[in-house]
Amino acid sequence: MSMVSDIGAGLDGLAQLRAFIASGQRPGIAVALDFDLVEVDEGRAVFAGVPGPHAYNPMGIVHGGYFASLLDSACGCAVHSKLTAQQAYTTLELKIAFHKALTADTGRVRAEGSVLTIGRRVAFAEAKLLDAGGRLYASATSTLLVMER
Repeated sequence: MSMVSDIGAGLDGLAQLRAFIASGQRPGIAVALDFDLVEVDEGRAVFAGVPGPHAYNPMGIVHGGYFASLLDSACGCAVHSKLTAQQAYTTLELKIAFHKALTADTGRVRAEGSVLTIGRRVAFAEAKLLDAGGRLYASATSTLLVMER
C-alpha cells in the first residue's frame, strides 16, 4: 500500500492528502530530492523544494528529473484530490517544457498543479514550476488513468 492510503484509509483523495501533510511523513522520492507536498485543495496540489547539488547533472545544473519529479507529483496529487476513497490513479503521460535552468542559487521553487478535466477513466492536469518571484522554469501537461482500487 502507498503511504497516503495507509494514513487515510477510507477517506476521499482530498482528505487523504490533507492527512498525509498533517502526518509529516515523506515518501522516499521527496526525501531523496528534498521536496514536500505543501498545499492541497480540490483539484489543486503544490509541491515545494530547494534545488541544489543533490539534484545536479554532470554539467552543474539541476537535472531534468528533478523538474519532472515535482511536476509529475503536482499533476498527480491534483488528480488524487478529486478521487473517491475507492479510486486510484497512475500517470500515463507527462510532457514537460523546460523554460530556464535551475541551480542552487535559484532558491525555493514551487510546482503548482491543477486538474483540467477528470472523467471516469482519464484525467488531464497541468503544472508550472515557479521560483519565489513567479518566474517560470518549466511547465507540464499530464494524462492520468483513473481506476477502481
